[in-house]
Amino acid sequence: MIPTERPVPDREGPRDECGVFGVYAPRHDVARLAYFGLYALQHRGQESAGIATCEGGHITTLRETGLVSQVFDEEKLRALEGDMAIGHVRYSTTGGGSWENTQPVWRDDGRELALAHNGNLTNAVELYNELRERGLSFRGTSDSEIIAALLSVEEARPIENAVEAVMPRLEGAYSTVVMTKRAVVAFRDPHGVRPLSLGRIGDRYCVASESCAFDIIGGELLREVAPGELISLTEGGIETRQVVASDRPAHCVFEHIYFSRPDTRLEGRVLQQVRGRMGEILWRESPVDADLVITVPDSGNPAANGFARASGIPQDDGLIKNRYVARTFIQPGQELRKHGLRMKFNPLPEIVAGKRVVVVDDSIVRGNTTRQIVGMLKDAGAKQVHLRISSPPIRHPCHYGIDMSTREEMVAHGRTVEQIADELGADSLAYLSMEGVYEAIGTPAQHHCDACFTGNYPLGDGGEGNGKFALEDIAPVSAGH
Repeated sequence: MIPTERPVPDREGPRDECGVFGVYAPRHDVARLAYFGLYALQHRGQESAGIATCEGGHITTLRETGLVSQVFDEEKLRALEGDMAIGHVRYSTTGGGSWENTQPVWRDDGRELALAHNGNLTNAVELYNELRERGLSFRGTSDSEIIAALLSVEEARPIENAVEAVMPRLEGAYSTVVMTKRAVVAFRDPHGVRPLSLGRIGDRYCVASESCAFDIIGGELLREVAPGELISLTEGGIETRQVVASDRPAHCVFEHIYFSRPDTRLEGRVLQQVRGRMGEILWRESPVDADLVITVPDSGNPAANGFARASGIPQDDGLIKNRYVARTFIQPGQELRKHGLRMKFNPLPEIVAGKRVVVVDDSIVRGNTTRQIVGMLKDAGAKQVHLRISSPPIRHPCHYGIDMSTREEMVAHGRTVEQIADELGADSLAYLSMEGVYEAIGTPAQHHCDACFTGNYPLGDGGEGNGKFALEDIAPVSAGH
């Protein structure tokens, strides 16, 4: 088997997973609605984007690697006509970032459909082997294509009954939209790990990973799709079914801390406020004598605001972020390395020099960027650098749709908080407690998944889920590779 090229990690934080969007709205420009919905969800995935529409019983899919604005232009959107559309932005969690793994996935193994999925199946290898034995072939190595194949070969009619038959066979996390010639159907795993919301635009309905996608298209949030629920959007309106009982909700706590946009509403609260509250509680739990609070922009902004508010310590922008840095695979070379490459953040000596600085961020995973930031601030004249993190230490990988690095790559793995502080060069380090996180969110711990912090995997898989490249390691290489 030809070894698959695997991307080198080039950023510090956990990878956003994927974003999905679906709309059934005759007499609307559904492709444009999907485009702007995906544009609002771009933070959830920057590897690829795609839209599928259905007109007159014909499904058209356009998907490509790149950002939403790079994949689509006016001409392409005009070619995507119809009464309904689904869309997807991707960061790969199972399967690599090749074109074959872009979405929406299109299949016709008995039922023509297009499908977009956010999450990660923990029994993907088992299902893949079963489908291969039945004679099905796969273009890519994503678990999303497995769900699409299962629905395409399922004999139950219509698609709603097919989803009802397939859902109990899927293990892990899946917030999914599927489109056939007559319906857009959304369904969410019985633990509700990844988010999925229902919205309305005029007298029609739409679904999206986050409510911010409804805001951009002039829609309104109605509610979240319930764990284990199916929602069908057709000419006849909306139909809902509770397909699988939800015994133990396990909403991803990291959506509240980092993934979802701050203007998204989740579990009844806007996340800008929740994250600000995390910063306030962080000050209460871990105060520090300091002269200045600064944030690691942009993800640390709400927590830094809350920390400064609660502490009364002045706040300023001590780090300036270059917001136009896309991924670069160009190595800086020895000369630039020597001077310390400052592509993403640049400290301001005029703001931080001579000050005891508190740096607030939402999380630390590998620690590379944080270590660099501490060093740059000290080089810029900061007297002391104290790190305050608005989440607990990340010590365990995620198998439910987030690329969180391996345990060994995590700076908190096998280290005490004091040892992490030494490793990062900080004068002090404190994390928000798990109790503090749930106090800010306002919903109970037993409704969430916090495995990345606690090692308690609530889906009963013992945390031994598939690795990101599990299917690549067993899949025969197709002609398309």
